[in-house]
Amino acid sequence: MHKSIKFNCTSQLPPELTGISPNFPFSPQGAEVILGEILKPGQLAIPIAPSATSMFGPRGASLLSETGPLWVSDTGHHRLLGWRNLPTKDSQSADWVIGQPDFYHEGQNAKGTPGRATLSVPTGICACGEGLAVADAWNHRVLIWNKVPEDSNVPADLVLGQANFTDNEPNRGSQAAAANTMHWPYGICYHQGKLFVADTGNRRLLIWQQLPTENGQPANLVLGQPDMISRNENGGGSPTAASMRWCHDISFWGDNLVVADAGNNRVMIWQGMPTENNAPCTVVLGQKSFDIVEMNQGVYFPNAASLSMPYGVDVAGDWLVVADTANSRLLAWKKPESILSLQGEEADAIAGQTNFKNKGENRDFGLPTRESLNWCYGIKICGKTAVIADSGNNRILLWQFNYGD
Repeated sequence: MHKSIKFNCTSQLPPELTGISPNFPFSPQGAEVILGEILKPGQLAIPIAPSATSMFGPRGASLLSETGPLWVSDTGHHRLLGWRNLPTKDSQSADWVIGQPDFYHEGQNAKGTPGRATLSVPTGICACGEGLAVADAWNHRVLIWNKVPEDSNVPADLVLGQANFTDNEPNRGSQAAAANTMHWPYGICYHQGKLFVADTGNRRLLIWQQLPTENGQPANLVLGQPDMISRNENGGGSPTAASMRWCHDISFWGDNLVVADAGNNRVMIWQGMPTENNAPCTVVLGQKSFDIVEMNQGVYFPNAASLSMPYGVDVAGDWLVVADTANSRLLAWKKPESILSLQGEEADAIAGQTNFKNKGENRDFGLPTRESLNWCYGIKICGKTAVIADSGNNRILLWQFNYGD
C-alpha cells in the first residue's frame, strides 16, 4: 500500500503575499512549471505510487542545458526521471526512467541486487564532462555516465566508492574510511575538470583533480578530515573552520568553493580552490563564528543571518542561493567586493517565507502554492531557470531566475 499526502496548488498570489522579497531575483509569480502530481478539484489526497508524473521526496535535479534535458533524482522511488526537453507544463510526464524496469515499479535496486542501472536513495546529480554523475547514497557510491543518457535504464560506465557495480557496503565493509570508499555520499559537483563529492556519512568532501577513468579510483584531496581514513564528526573535536558534520552540496562562487554543511547549520566558503587536505574555509554563513553551530543560532525562529540544516547551494551570476531546508526557504546573498566581508552576514533576499522570521512549511503550514516550499533539499540554476527539489511537497519547481536583470 502506498502512502498518500494532502496536496494542493492555489492560484497565484500578489507579489506582496508571495514571500519573495522585492530584490530577490526569483519571479514573484512563483514557479512557471511544477513537476509531480497536483491535487485536482475535489481530491483530498494524492497517492505517491510511482508513475511517469509522480515523485516521492526528490532530493536533487539537474538541468543540463537551458533547453534540456532535465534529470531528477526521485529519491523515495529509487530512480532517476529524465525529460528530453525542458518541461513546459505542470505534471508533464517524464520521457525516461533509470533504476526501475518501468515507471510503475519502485524499491531499492529494483528489489534486486546492485548493478549498473540500479539505485538506492539517489540524491545529488550533475552534468559531468559530456556525461552525468549521480550520488547513489545508500549504495555508498557515485555512478558516472560518459554520455548523458537518452533512453531508459542506460547502464552507468563508471562507479566510485566501490570496486565494482555489485558491491554496496559502506566504506567497503571497513570501520575506517579510505581515499576510495564512501559512506552515504549526498552531493556532487563537476567544476573545471575536477570532481567534488560530499561524502556525508564520512563527514568530508572528496576531490578528484581530474575526472576519474577507473572504477573505485581514489580521491586526491580531502576536506573536513585530517586524512583519508578519519571520519569523526567535526574531526573528532569541536567545530572549526576546517571541520564538517554533514556536508551535502557543493558549488563555486566565481573561484571560491562553497559547501553546504547542513549538520553544522552553516555554509562554508573558501577563498579560491583549496590545495591541501583539511584546509580551513575562509568564512561561514549562518553562524557568527567557526566554533558555533546551533540551528538558527540557538533560537527557535530564524533570522536573516541564520540557517537550519541547509542542504542545497548554487550560484547564478553574482548570487549565491542556499536551500535553507529546515526553515523551508531560500536565502540569497549578492556577491560583495571581498568574500572576507561575508562572515555571518545577513542574506540580501528571501523566498518561500513572508519574512526572515518565519519557518513553517508552506508558509505557516498551509497548502502548497507556486511560491511556497516544504523542506526544499536542492537548488540548481541553469541559465534563467532555477530547479528546486521541493522534497516535502513531492515536487520539482521550475522557477524563473532573473539574476542578470
